[in-house]
Amino acid sequence: MRRLPHSWLVFCLLGLVTTTPALADALDDRIETAFAPLVSRYDVPGLVVGVTQNGVHHFYMTGFASRADKRPVTPDTLFELGSMSKIFTATLAALAVERGKVKLEDTVAHYLCADTCTIGNHLTLLDLATHHSGGLPLQVPDTVKDINGLIAWLKAWQPPQPGARSYSNISIGLLGFISAQSLGLPYAEAVQTILFPALGLHHTWIHVPQDDMALYAYGYDRKTDAPIRVRPGVLADEAYGVKSTARDMLTLLDIELGRGHPPAEISKAVALTQKGRFKTAFFTQDMIWEHYPWPTPLQPMMLGNGYDFILKPQPVKVVSLATPQSRDGLFNKTGSTDGFGGYVVMIPSRQIGIIMLANRNTPNEARVQAAYTLLKTLLQQ
Repeated sequence: MRRLPHSWLVFCLLGLVTTTPALADALDDRIETAFAPLVSRYDVPGLVVGVTQNGVHHFYMTGFASRADKRPVTPDTLFELGSMSKIFTATLAALAVERGKVKLEDTVAHYLCADTCTIGNHLTLLDLATHHSGGLPLQVPDTVKDINGLIAWLKAWQPPQPGARSYSNISIGLLGFISAQSLGLPYAEAVQTILFPALGLHHTWIHVPQDDMALYAYGYDRKTDAPIRVRPGVLADEAYGVKSTARDMLTLLDIELGRGHPPAEISKAVALTQKGRFKTAFFTQDMIWEHYPWPTPLQPMMLGNGYDFILKPQPVKVVSLATPQSRDGLFNKTGSTDGFGGYVVMIPSRQIGIIMLANRNTPNEARVQAAYTLLKTLLQQ
């Protein structure tokens, strides 16, 4: 295990003070205790855990970004975010709303059809942002080779379970495609030239530039252990295509927690993504974020992030925006590609957030349990 030299700042009644190296090591020990079982059980090649607490950042690292050349992971190692990329897609959509380019209540057909058509029983952009599609499949069908083919497929598709939440790369991918199109750019260009800079992210990419390729970790297939990276596909950029670092992700989390001084339109867009829209059996569905009341037991979080719940359509109840919404909740999102697995969790009212990035796709439940253990420890210290 490698520890990055750093100063760990804490706030107390006497003002801003710097802890001793011993206290910083104690925090490393807490992180290691929480995540060591996951690393050991699933033979995780490399892991970075970042913690932001009251705007102060701390990083824990163990293992390698590449086993072949024994390149160690650092806070600046690029990991594939998988479905945590959807946070950016939802934020881009919210930014397009703030700029008056789209409306969440608009139908998908309004943006995709050159002629008069109906898609998915009048599916809206808000439905896309909250997986409220009534049964869109997880992945783009193998027979679909491009966006025009997908639009043709959607015109013939009918929701098998109207009103249900169905976790889908198609829905969030379409949201990203439509939002970027409304801004006059392809999705990758929209996030890399508009969104990422506005968020203050310096090493977050859809297409990793040559200068940053040395920072890009290899993922390792959980079945063959072969080094792999994500493959291109229809709506892959929009649904699961972001590569980022623990350092950039803590910068994002600070903004999500209401810290820093981003442009006003970014603050408003982020706030829009955190509004509860639909209530499931375990959590409230926001624009991609899933949030639980805090405090909450571990078991509902394990079930809500479990594959059995994710991969089956689920009944929901509409959350009225007229009802005051508390920020004293826990927000989370998992993300995976074939070779990577991550998890992000935050509690705005406690000004704390955790990012886990690993180059192994481990079970969601194992990530949630490790982060929950660490979170409880940090809040009790």
